[in-house]
Amino acid sequence: MAGTVDAWVALGANLGERRAALGAAFAALGRLPGTRLVRHSSLWSSPPLEADGPDYLNAVALLHTSLDPFELLAALQAIELTQGRTRSYRNAPRTLDLDLLLHGHAVLDTPALTLPHPRMNARAFVLRPLAELAPDLEIPGHGTVQQCLAQVAEQPCEAIPETLT
Repeated sequence: MAGTVDAWVALGANLGERRAALGAAFAALGRLPGTRLVRHSSLWSSPPLEADGPDYLNAVALLHTSLDPFELLAALQAIELTQGRTRSYRNAPRTLDLDLLLHGHAVLDTPALTLPHPRMNARAFVLRPLAELAPDLEIPGHGTVQQCLAQVAEQPCEAIPETLT
């Protein structure tokens, strides 16, 4: 697609049918206007970080999109809502969480959106699936995915051998 950028999205779910939620989210990402789902990582399992609740299933997706960062963020939040996402309190368990990690080379710090995602460099559950797809991807201000992953090697996060059906 002409006029597109690479956008990286983290997906997570720790309530309900987690695998089905991520599968539906991948499908919804591929249907966004001006957007193509290029590929996604395998699934990873991790305990909640700085929160309580069941373990998460996590993944990362690469999109080519002509949506600007704010349009893409709004679309991600709409997908979350269709799957019953509520924001009852910070880091609450959730049926689906979609985080915009990177949008091209954009560096933003607004009340609505910060890019790169402000904590992506410190979360193994983001970095491990991201390293599966792009270990040399540069996270502005932090180094490569692989370099960041070395800093959080002690955080538990395990690959799930099965794929989505």
